[in-house]
Amino acid sequence: MSGSDFFKALGIEEGDRGAVKRFAEVSRVPVDRLRHYHAANILPSGPDRDRVCAAAGISPAELMLRMGVLDGRILAALRSKAREVFELLRDDLEDSSGPLEPPPVVYKTDLGKLHHGDCLALMKHLEDESVDLVFADPPFNLKKLYPSGVNDDLKEAKYLEWCESWAAECVRLLKPGGSLFFWNIPRWNTYLAGYLNARLTFRHWIAVDIKYSLPIRGRLYPSHYSLLYFCKGEKPKTFRPDRLPMEVCPACKADLRDYGGYKDKMNPRGVNLTDVWTDIAPVRHSKYKMHRGSNELPVKLMDRILEMASEEGDLVFDPFGGSGTTYVVAEIKRRRWIGIELGPMDDIVRRLEQIRTDANLVGKIRRGYNRLFTEETLHARKQLGLWTCDSVGKTKGETP
Repeated sequence: MSGSDFFKALGIEEGDRGAVKRFAEVSRVPVDRLRHYHAANILPSGPDRDRVCAAAGISPAELMLRMGVLDGRILAALRSKAREVFELLRDDLEDSSGPLEPPPVVYKTDLGKLHHGDCLALMKHLEDESVDLVFADPPFNLKKLYPSGVNDDLKEAKYLEWCESWAAECVRLLKPGGSLFFWNIPRWNTYLAGYLNARLTFRHWIAVDIKYSLPIRGRLYPSHYSLLYFCKGEKPKTFRPDRLPMEVCPACKADLRDYGGYKDKMNPRGVNLTDVWTDIAPVRHSKYKMHRGSNELPVKLMDRILEMASEEGDLVFDPFGGSGTTYVVAEIKRRRWIGIELGPMDDIVRRLEQIRTDANLVGKIRRGYNRLFTEETLHARKQLGLWTCDSVGKTKGETP
């Protein structure tokens, strides 16, 4: 899809205001609506669709084809004539580009290698089905200035085309039973989810409640990131989600909800992990940021993902190094890893060389999982006479 395909489909040159005005007069569709269809690449419906098609001298189906907005009927027709369509498009679909040189290794440990360069150049040199877990956190195309100088203000079509190019390589690299996680804002993941649904098995759309920005006028407050979770094959070879402590009042440690007669049925190992994560705090303070010029992934996020979908010795690949959180957590958790970053590498290397800070943080995080109450909460509840697993006669078991 593209922010320029609507006008292009109508034979209007990009930026030709006079042509847009003339088309509006002929079609009797207001200029502002035409510009909206163009900017959002939205297919007109109802009377607008009929007027646009009549003015352009094309059918609704041809308009959809020109815009790349295909429904089930058109896709079925294309599938029924797949060979004829492929022969017609063969020259356009073949990759004529030569092999890219592999990016150099700038740092390595016993478990991993860090490359400097473009992720696509590296992925072309990695073997099919060689990776156990892929985590990708690409630029979000929000006009940010990255230290790498990457263009973060692409046309919608170009951005999605680029995302599909590296997503296709991620799918190729993933082993059967391997897991793939894509981190992005919901807008882009709505498109990428559709692309991946045809290639992998959907597991979850995880909403991670992280607030980085101020509210935007005319919109709901954007307060969560989308984490797509897919696997290759019918089910993942590793799925071991942590259980979380029960939520209690931060001040008095009392229950936040009434469990009534179900207290003795609470699992002493904690509460089931859901697909809405509200306990991942952003890395805001400069004191704790390891990478200049970009939002840094929380260690807690990567610890949870690697713990849930990989085991010691598995190979983890992250095509967008950023601050190096994936590589550092993989190193701490004894996963093999392959990393690459297009921008400056000093912060990532420094972080790997000073890994004890992150290792201590991971240890603290792990101590808070797979138990119904943290040590602090359990001690306080006993002092206050509030119920605990022991006081309600709860024995070990797997009851949720």
